[in-house]
Amino acid sequence: MKIAIATKDFTEVSGHAGQAREWLLYDLSAHQSNQLLPAPRRIDLAKDEVLHVFADDRAHPLDGVDIVVAHSAGDGFVRHMKKRGTEVLLTGEHDPAVAITRILAGEALADPRFDITTSLCKIRDLFSRH
Repeated sequence: MKIAIATKDFTEVSGHAGQAREWLLYDLSAHQSNQLLPAPRRIDLAKDEVLHVFADDRAHPLDGVDIVVAHSAGDGFVRHMKKRGTEVLLTGEHDPAVAITRILAGEALADPRFDITTSLCKIRDLFSRH
């Protein structure tokens, strides 16, 4: 399983998944529950690779990701990721390692905090191509 976390400066979970350029990618395909988490790979997306604008016309650095984690995401982003075979989980958790640990333990993530940009994205998503 691969989990990508939208981040701010690669240190904390980011507020807006569709606009995030800095991601931590955890490849957990060989991970065992009694092991420490593997170090994540840092992915810094180019402007044209940001998922909000990416046209799905070529390979993407986040291809093959099973789960995306962020503080917020619009409905269009969630639909876009579902078409790509990726589930979107929203959380109020700030620490990426804590979010991954909770997901692996089957625990609920902290509820996302209110974010006005999510409301604005819902309006924008009414006109989204996704």
